[in-house]
Amino acid sequence: MLAKALDGAVQVVGALILAMVPPAVITGIANAVVSRDLVGDHNGTLAHHLTRAANDLAVDRTFAVVFLLLHGLVKLGLVAVLHRRLVAAYPAVCAILGLFVAYELVRGIRTGSAGMFVFAALDTVVVAVIAREFRRARRPVQVG
Repeated sequence: MLAKALDGAVQVVGALILAMVPPAVITGIANAVVSRDLVGDHNGTLAHHLTRAANDLAVDRTFAVVFLLLHGLVKLGLVAVLHRRLVAAYPAVCAILGLFVAYELVRGIRTGSAGMFVFAALDTVVVAVIAREFRRARRPVQVG
């Protein structure tokens, strides 16, 4: 549960920072990392992906801010529901995260963004864990 809370908080903070940081700074940081040989070959795959991600983020910043903010707030809400053991809310949480997974997969396919596939995989794991907890919570307690 702590990991989910930290993940949600990092996404919300990341969205707020991203909203305040000018796109030129994001691209500049990526270029600085590439130019200092921190990623190896300047024409290599990692350098290419890092530069592309920074450029895409600078172009589609509004999407990134809104997505990270919503995703982070949903995760923080999830933590609140799990912490309070509101078992009746677990299916709704799974459905909401399922919608995020579907969106992340569609957007990942449309844009070729590896980040969307990573988010989809992580959210799928979270849905599976919540579904397992829901099944456990609904089981009658065995006495004996």
